[in-house]
Amino acid sequence: MSDLANTVLPLIRTRGELYRRGAANAHGGQMHEAVDVLDAAVGTEDPATVFAVTQKALASALTVIARVDDSSGIIGDAVRRLLCLHAATAATAKPSVARLVAWMMKFQFDSDVDYFELDPVAYAPALGDEGIALYRNELGKVAAELGLRPTQFRPGSDAGLLAEDEDRQRRAHDHHVRFTLGWNARRMAVLDRDVDAIIATHSRDRAVAAWLTDTSVALAEIGEFNLAIDWAKQATDFGTGHQSSAAGDHWCALLARHRPDEELAARLEVFRRWPSSSSAARLYACAGDSWPQHCRDVLDRLSSNPRDAVQFTLSTLRDPELAWQLAHSLDLHSADVWNRLATAYEKVDPLAVLPVLTDLVTTELAETGAGHYRVAAKYLKRMRVLAAGTEKRSEVDQLVIELRETHHRRPRLQQEFDRAGLPR
Repeated sequence: MSDLANTVLPLIRTRGELYRRGAANAHGGQMHEAVDVLDAAVGTEDPATVFAVTQKALASALTVIARVDDSSGIIGDAVRRLLCLHAATAATAKPSVARLVAWMMKFQFDSDVDYFELDPVAYAPALGDEGIALYRNELGKVAAELGLRPTQFRPGSDAGLLAEDEDRQRRAHDHHVRFTLGWNARRMAVLDRDVDAIIATHSRDRAVAAWLTDTSVALAEIGEFNLAIDWAKQATDFGTGHQSSAAGDHWCALLARHRPDEELAARLEVFRRWPSSSSAARLYACAGDSWPQHCRDVLDRLSSNPRDAVQFTLSTLRDPELAWQLAHSLDLHSADVWNRLATAYEKVDPLAVLPVLTDLVTTELAETGAGHYRVAAKYLKRMRVLAAGTEKRSEVDQLVIELRETHHRRPRLQQEFDRAGLPR
């Protein structure tokens, strides 16, 4: 093997048990180091060598991910980086078109790991016209093999049970094949820059807002920005759910890049349909000098959700005093937001946050467990610092003593309080 392979492949391969998430995450970090090495080799090493090692690394990475707990997604991200690198290095290495097409087909239709997609648009520079034609032909062959009738079987018999299991596996396989063919049809429409084909393959029956957004994204990819904006607006107007809300953000982003004079009106529309701290923050960033004329309306609409109202005022407007007023007038009940607000407001009035921190201590001690005791102890320690040099210090110390007495049957609580240096 080449020196590059000797460096990269041992970082990818492993015989260790990776069923525990921590072990899988550690190995995933090592795999990213391998991809970094390959990235650095591009432009300095022989392109054919980099491509060959990348392809071997991909094969090894798929073997790894098939038997690990990748719930954190670290290993999956490494595989996706390798896929991007594979397509990019293929363009410079110029491997045999027939072999590259065969590899692409095997990866997508005959692999034990079937949850990664290849992008034929990314491979087009390596494939060229000849390769694209061959690839289309191979996809056509796969499509022609679909739709075989299920095996006939007699329920209850051994042969029938075997045939039923085979039929179930065939249907699962066909489902994957149809999905992959659909993905390829959409990407090939983009490669062809065929507006009608993009609309047909991406929007499908227009029954889902996300499909309309997909259409918009594909149209933007080929530079049809006015059409992309139109489809993004259709997705936004589709309904009131999460997919339409996400489409609204996409619509506004397209306008910001291509028709900036229309962005503010769109941001206002999206905020009014889905008022939240995040949509308000994006409106604030867009409004610029005109923000004062929208501020009152935004805060009024956010008031129905105290958490969003306080978060926006604190994090985006950076106005802890207004956030403090809103938290009390709107009866905020989110402990994490109260904690962030207390941290900001203690610079304005340290003693004013003591009742808030007392409530947070009470909330933590309503539950048992070292984690809750540790957080409560940190709050109490913080309260003692804030109250230092004032008459409130003795009140805080008395609170600590009372809590120790109330929870005297919680030895772990006593330990955490001792570790925090709290009085007895």
